[in-house]
Amino acid sequence: MFRNYLLIATRLLIKQKMYSAIKIGGLALSIAACLLITLYIKNELSYDRHIEHGDRVFRLVGEIKRQGVANKGVSFQAPMSKVLLNDFSEVEEAGRIMPNTLFAGAGSNQLKKEGYNENTFEDGFCFADQSIIDILEIPIVRGDKSHALTEPNSMVVSKSVADKYYPNEEPVGKVVYLDNNMNTPIKISAVMGDFPEASHLQYRFFLSLAGVSFWEGEQDTWQASNYGVYVKLRPGVNVEQFERKLTATVLQNYIVPSMKQAGSTDIQTVLTSARLLLQPVTAIHLQSFDIRESFTKHGDMRFVWLFGSIACFILVIACINFVNLSTAKSANRAKEVGLRKVVGSVRSSLIHQFLTESFVFSLLSLASGIVLAWLLLPYFNELAAKSLTIPWDEWWFFPGMVAAAIAIGFIAGLYPSFYLSGFKPINVLKGQLSRGSKSSGLRNGLVVFQFTTSIILIIGTFVIYNQMQYILNKKLGFDKEQVLIVEGANSLGKNVQQFKSELQKLTQVKSVSISDYLPVEGSKRNGNGFWNDGKVTTESAVNGQFWIVDEDYFKTLGINLAAGKNFSPQIASDSQAVVINQTLANKLNLKQPVGNRITNGGNVFTIIGVVEDFHFQSMRNNIEALCMQLGSSSSVVSIKTNTGDMSSMLSAVSALWKKFVPGQPIRYTFLDDSFAAMYADVQRMGRIFTSFALLAIVIACLGLFALSAFMAEQRRKEISIHKILGASVGQVSTLLSKDFLKLVIIAFVIASPIAWWAMNKWLQDFVYRVNISWWIFLSAGVVAILIALLTVSFQAIKAALANPVKSLRTE
Repeated sequence: MFRNYLLIATRLLIKQKMYSAIKIGGLALSIAACLLITLYIKNELSYDRHIEHGDRVFRLVGEIKRQGVANKGVSFQAPMSKVLLNDFSEVEEAGRIMPNTLFAGAGSNQLKKEGYNENTFEDGFCFADQSIIDILEIPIVRGDKSHALTEPNSMVVSKSVADKYYPNEEPVGKVVYLDNNMNTPIKISAVMGDFPEASHLQYRFFLSLAGVSFWEGEQDTWQASNYGVYVKLRPGVNVEQFERKLTATVLQNYIVPSMKQAGSTDIQTVLTSARLLLQPVTAIHLQSFDIRESFTKHGDMRFVWLFGSIACFILVIACINFVNLSTAKSANRAKEVGLRKVVGSVRSSLIHQFLTESFVFSLLSLASGIVLAWLLLPYFNELAAKSLTIPWDEWWFFPGMVAAAIAIGFIAGLYPSFYLSGFKPINVLKGQLSRGSKSSGLRNGLVVFQFTTSIILIIGTFVIYNQMQYILNKKLGFDKEQVLIVEGANSLGKNVQQFKSELQKLTQVKSVSISDYLPVEGSKRNGNGFWNDGKVTTESAVNGQFWIVDEDYFKTLGINLAAGKNFSPQIASDSQAVVINQTLANKLNLKQPVGNRITNGGNVFTIIGVVEDFHFQSMRNNIEALCMQLGSSSSVVSIKTNTGDMSSMLSAVSALWKKFVPGQPIRYTFLDDSFAAMYADVQRMGRIFTSFALLAIVIACLGLFALSAFMAEQRRKEISIHKILGASVGQVSTLLSKDFLKLVIIAFVIASPIAWWAMNKWLQDFVYRVNISWWIFLSAGVVAILIALLTVSFQAIKAALANPVKSLRTE
């Protein structure tokens, strides 16, 4: 019997080539999309799952609520891990990392092997305690794991780094120098395995924190927060109870006494609204979107849910095509069903037959979908910034795919099977069924659902594109265009000022500034608290940034002064002067800031100027308070050019660099590229939305095309009569198109409020954002209507141009 079912299904495939191709093609596209998204979601959910005891490993998170808003961070004081280990029996191990690029060694360095003159730029440096190796279960492939970071001036490197610098050699015990600091040799103490791609940490160098103090008393102070803290709890510890105990003990015994000593006025706020939380290590990658940090780049669980939903909707759209075409062609199968019932077939055998046909379609779609996914994977990897592979060798892959295909075939074929097998023989053989098959409330409802989903994705694409254009073209308060950033300038040593002077002589150069602090993410940052002088014990601190810049910084970056003057190296008092932004002036309630004195708790400064606010971090956040002091911060040189001939300018700068540091290649980027990179996730989301919106539209249009062809076939005699009575091609086309257009308009009405709600919620992540304008909805509606018209019109015009005599010949 099963063989007979397969034979009938094969004949159906051959007989109805177009409809079969659309059914299989639509399902294949959706299966390919679902497979790609499933691989993406699986990768996102796999982060840090390689840690064997990951259920007991946590990252410390601090939270404080101010004016009803919860602010979370992961930077803590140097003594915190020691307190966790010594004061709490629940803690098995505690350790710190220190990736803050404010301090020499962290971030990126010029690395030089002992006995060599040439420097090589390397990034991925981080200070760490020995216990981090154990807590995060970092594999040590060479050297002594128990003493990997116990010695001062020692370093653990990744296997890829060891292979790069010491091929066929023993790297352990070798000495390197960082940033030409020949007074501090760094010994390689061990080699660790490279972090897997699915790890929230991606460092390649761990510098030992043993014996390190970034300033006198730094390891004992509770007034500075620069460390990420990880803990491993003992088995059986109740995390929520421990969090409450941890918060109460640390606040009462350490934080509050330190604040009292400093004369802080925020003690009551801290006691009532601050908490210490433990974030599971497996949750760091996807559940840190509301945590302010610069330690790691992470994903977003909301995107995982979003992409999973898109995959489901695309699959549902393809299944709807299957259901629609199966039920629409019911008249063609009705006589077959009637005759089978007359000769004794029971309904259950007919259901089995139709489900078998559905499974055949589904399995063929599966094979096509896997091939499509394999072909599209390189594009998807580029789109999603991943390195995904199809897991051909995983035991679950093919069984899982077959099971999914059977499930899809069952779901998509269930309703048509019951619908087709339910025809009554007497009605079929009297010819009473064909009229009822011409229209179906369910079929229309499914078409509306398809286009509702497509229109939502179209509106989402328009909004994301609009927001991205707003970000890239918004007035930022500084000029990011034609600014060349030369990195690694600390290799110049004392010659950096001479290098600047030589650059300024080039005809292609307008101005030059030396400062590591740039208005893009990834550059150096230094958070401080600020008070009006004499108000430290009576007012709350204004938190902001404290930057070191030179006298040409504002000119080079096009930052405008709102009041006062710029720095001047010739004026001795300017070494203790600062220029602040308008936000800091407002938060300190300074109506006339110039001439006032402020403090960061350590030094007192005189304000000599105020700059207009400019964006120096993501537009997801408000502009922060900023204070700038004249000084030396010489790792980055910014060059404002005045030429469109970038090639000759780069050649001139490169030649000058080679003259100063012949043993080191020049590294440069452009400020506008660095700015755009801050929003790579938004651009990526926009491209993914666009791709899946197009895919959803294509699948929906395939179904609409097939349905319109079928309706034209069913109504060919009606059309012929209209033509004989004088109807024009346009009138006949309108006759066939208007019903479908009504469905698209209904879909637009349903989709618009849903899309507005969803995209408005997405835009809430940005402090600076576009308004969702009416034209976005109108454009999406017009696009959907035009696509539907083009899809239906082909069949409508074809039917309208057909010879009416041929259609009526049988009457």
